[in-house]
Amino acid sequence: MRLDTTPIRATAIFSGAFTDMLTGQMPLILFKLRRVLYWGDAGQRLDFTTIDNTAAFTASAALDPSTPRCLRIAGDSLSARELAAVVSELTGKKFRLLRAGGLGFLAALIKIARMIAPGEQELYPAWQGMQYMRNMFDGRARLAPLDNDRYPGIRWTTARDVLSANQARKVAGR
Repeated sequence: MRLDTTPIRATAIFSGAFTDMLTGQMPLILFKLRRVLYWGDAGQRLDFTTIDNTAAFTASAALDPSTPRCLRIAGDSLSARELAAVVSELTGKKFRLLRAGGLGFLAALIKIARMIAPGEQELYPAWQGMQYMRNMFDGRARLAPLDNDRYPGIRWTTARDVLSANQARKVAGR
């Protein structure tokens, strides 16, 4: 990588998918249908990190003179099966799993979406989100080892925390 050959110190921080997106933007929890969508294996663990935790960790890393080239963080790791159990408990309604298909089928859909709607003018075209989802469900996006303990002042927010706050807002009518 070109950056590695310069005197500039750089750090890449790899984080789990933004947990905040579980409440709507990422089509994993289908609240109206009471389903948790997955591709391939419902037991595949997925990494999630909130935007706030990512920002706090990044700020700490920026001020750290001994930060390594790469860091990995995830506030939570859980499977679609575990996610269904959490959202069922929090809502008091049974959420079931919905297998959308295998990973090969998802890869074919991505190829078609990329061909039909390449989104060359978009920052994040739809197919890119689909590809990230595929990488989560095939295990490629798993982060290991995690560097969560590097800055002990950070309280990691779990998927349960985010979904609980979302449920509280819904109950309060906000």
